[in-house]
Amino acid sequence: MWSPKLSLISTVATKSLLWVAVTMAATLGPGSSWAQPAAQLNLPHVKLGAGLYVIDAQVASTPEQRQTGLMLRKEMPQHEGMLFVFEQASVQCFWMKNTPLPLTAAFVADDGTIVNTADMKPETTESHCSAKPVRYVLEMNQGWFAKKGIRTGSRLTGPLFEAPR
Repeated sequence: MWSPKLSLISTVATKSLLWVAVTMAATLGPGSSWAQPAAQLNLPHVKLGAGLYVIDAQVASTPEQRQTGLMLRKEMPQHEGMLFVFEQASVQCFWMKNTPLPLTAAFVADDGTIVNTADMKPETTESHCSAKPVRYVLEMNQGWFAKKGIRTGSRLTGPLFEAPR
């Protein structure tokens, strides 16, 4: 049975819920999801070589995985990193929004040669770009490459960098 009192309560509740939804959508911004993003911890891994060192790299190969990257990670073991794999070589630019770890990005050519590196400060939107088109970017804890003597011109090894047979 219809009641003016219940109708009024229903209208107020509906308007309140609508206001909350609109406010949250405006706060999140376009393209955002309602769910709180989480750190990516379960991506596939690949073993890479860098001189005498072995890197256990998570592989971010989809647009969603690459977009999230190492966001929200508070720590990462020294021998681990994240390898971003793109479909085709182009100038790749990275930033550190929502990333509390200081990282170094190595921009890597198809044959595994490091084109250039960039130290990136946490929680910034400053772009760090490859010096030329690349398909791979390897992020490691900041200073890892320098401590190991791995620099521009050094070559990474692993299944992704082997010539097709």
